[in-house]
Amino acid sequence: MSSAAMSTSLERTYRYLRLGLVGDVLAIFTGVAVAAADVGWLPSLSDYYFTSARDVFVGALIATTLALVALSGRGPDRVLLDAAAVFAPLIAVVPTTVVPGTVPGIAAACTERCFPREFIPDAATGVATYLVLGGLVVAVAAVVCVRAGVRSGEVWLSLAMTAAVMVAVALTWMLAREAFLAQGHAVATTLFFALFAATAVRAAFPAHTRAPTQPYRSVYVAVAILLATVLVAYVAVLAVGSSTTFPAILVIEAAALSLFLVFWVAQGIEHRSDPDPRLR
Repeated sequence: MSSAAMSTSLERTYRYLRLGLVGDVLAIFTGVAVAAADVGWLPSLSDYYFTSARDVFVGALIATTLALVALSGRGPDRVLLDAAAVFAPLIAVVPTTVVPGTVPGIAAACTERCFPREFIPDAATGVATYLVLGGLVVAVAAVVCVRAGVRSGEVWLSLAMTAAVMVAVALTWMLAREAFLAQGHAVATTLFFALFAATAVRAAFPAHTRAPTQPYRSVYVAVAILLATVLVAYVAVLAVGSSTTFPAILVIEAAALSLFLVFWVAQGIEHRSDPDPRLR
């Protein structure tokens, strides 16, 4: 294959991956909108896991995981996107807690926000699958890196970070399952978007590649600042509790996903013709 053909193949591959990430967000919004026509607007986007939007919600997050790994590139950006990819599946397979009486058909046996007990087997299957596949990925990647003589610090840092998260998830699931069920989804969501905010900063001020033009830099900086603000609001609302009349968490999660979408739209346009268009 000629170098020109290879370049075109890379352009198309990475272009489609970025478009796929935009599509993942649109799929979640569409699934939620369709489900909302039946069950109404729930307190959070994550609550739609318990509706007909569940398959779309989980599938889109798993697809996002694969795209982030493929786009992770080199340098510090690799570690950030690899780390985000580690937490994305947890958002998908570990459902959120719910406020009793707010999700049709879900009878949460508690007086405040709690994890629906009937979904514990689903979470157990999801966590077990996550740990088995994650462990296999780390093991295979480590063997390949050793055999290939890879000495890149970012590669080994990504593998070590992934292994550490797997161990933490396994230990928490075995030794503190109630705490895991109560906080796992929220913690994974917060860490995912925090890592992504850092990725936006790196995109605005890259260390080893050409800097983006001012319009793109402005977009990336705005995404990072707004996402950090949204995360602070998310943690604050979870800590103090949300109003029963205004779906604060729904609005916050929708804002975070929208910023995620804006970033990848900008990346897709900025790097649409790069000969080697990886996020490096």
